[in-house]
Amino acid sequence: MKLKKGFVLREVCGENVIIGEGLETVNFNKLVNLNETAALLWKKATELGDFTVEALADALMETYEVSREQALSDVEALTAQWKEVGLVER
Repeated sequence: MKLKKGFVLREVCGENVIIGEGLETVNFNKLVNLNETAALLWKKATELGDFTVEALADALMETYEVSREQALSDVEALTAQWKEVGLVER
């Protein structure tokens, strides 16, 4: 998987928000607000370029005290949400 080009994580008024760079990607009906954990995973996905659920789960386990099973479940749910709103491509 890859994050779609043109979307970046920004801090706006203390909140982590995914925004589109360039007018063609901006749709304020689908503004995405990320909590601290999701922002960490977005940054890791950006760093990796082509990423897997497993790689993001590893990052989650390195940062938080969470089991592999829980990390995989959480990352799968998060990436499914990202796909649903059009932030991820294969």
